[in-house]
Amino acid sequence: MPGDTFIVMTHTTIRCPKCSHEQSNQVECEACGLLFQKFAQAREREKEEKATLDEQAAIKSESTGSAGKIGGVVVLVALTAALTYALTAGNRQQPAAPSPSSHPAATAEENAPPPTVKPVPQRVEQAATVIAGSPIEQAKNGTVAIEAPWGKGSGFFITNSSIVTNKHVIEPDQTQLEEIRHKVKTGRQLIDLERQNIEELRKRLSRMEDSPTRRQLAIILQEKEKQLAQVLPAQEEAEARLREMDKPRSTSDIKIYLADGSEYSAQSTQVSAKRDLALISLYSAKAEVLKPAPKSSVLQQGDKVYTIGNPVGLRNTVTSGIFSGYRQNKETGEILLQTDAPINPGNSGGPLIDERGRVHGANTMILRDTQGIGFAIPIQAVLDEFSITPSQ
Repeated sequence: MPGDTFIVMTHTTIRCPKCSHEQSNQVECEACGLLFQKFAQAREREKEEKATLDEQAAIKSESTGSAGKIGGVVVLVALTAALTYALTAGNRQQPAAPSPSSHPAATAEENAPPPTVKPVPQRVEQAATVIAGSPIEQAKNGTVAIEAPWGKGSGFFITNSSIVTNKHVIEPDQTQLEEIRHKVKTGRQLIDLERQNIEELRKRLSRMEDSPTRRQLAIILQEKEKQLAQVLPAQEEAEARLREMDKPRSTSDIKIYLADGSEYSAQSTQVSAKRDLALISLYSAKAEVLKPAPKSSVLQQGDKVYTIGNPVGLRNTVTSGIFSGYRQNKETGEILLQTDAPINPGNSGGPLIDERGRVHGANTMILRDTQGIGFAIPIQAVLDEFSITPSQ
């Protein structure tokens, strides 16, 4: 390198690298006493030590940067899987709590904040006991499981040929779908970049002689390969689900399972433009129609209610809780029924009923990062939305 030449010789003359004295003696400087050979050896060792330190610093820097990259891959793939699962499970979450609001039939007591209750963990183990022949069992027999290529949920017969459910159960949410598509694409790009990084480390390792630095790099490389192997299955699963969701579909791809296990295909669908509601047409002699609660039957805070649905694929599950109050959705302005009855993924679209088996609402969402806070669309809003006249 420029500036690294310490001894300059011309024929038999040598210049001291320390004091620049010129002489013919090539062993020791006659002016300052410097031993030329030892000086050259010392400078060579300094070069080697500096090269080693630079290499270790580069490995450490690359390790830190790569760890951050692979950590980003893990987070992105986890988010992708979570988002995909949320969509395919038919579970819709609301980021902000609806605000208290007046209800046409609500009393002053009902407009007050809901009573303080112990949160009920949203676990399927809290399924309520159903007595044979009771109104709850009859309502359970009128509740169906719904499976679409993009999600699962519940519904209930409101007429002999019409099933109420949520729109997000039978239609993929386009906003969520685009978010999932972006997460999956980004996750794949980061994984590909990490593979390139690993390949570069392998090449560097093959060129190094055995040393502590090489052994350290081998450990780093092994950890990177292990981390990549851990995130790949989740990424591939998310990609497979996305491909499935992107396929052209028809109404007949929506499958409906009655309480007795019989399977049907939807014949037609109708969705609400402003609410998370949908109506499925299905003609079956086995239909068990649920009765809507009359307008005069207003839920009071603390009243016992039940949800029926298919949480995490467990069909015909009944859970119980209380009615917490009327709330207004800040985004849409619609009135919702708040309950602490567990609404797990797969309960979307199922009925919220009272002890007499009458439907007060269609379950629609839960609050993110909470327990015991679920919401249902009032049954009267469902009837008005689709111009349904309930049978007497």
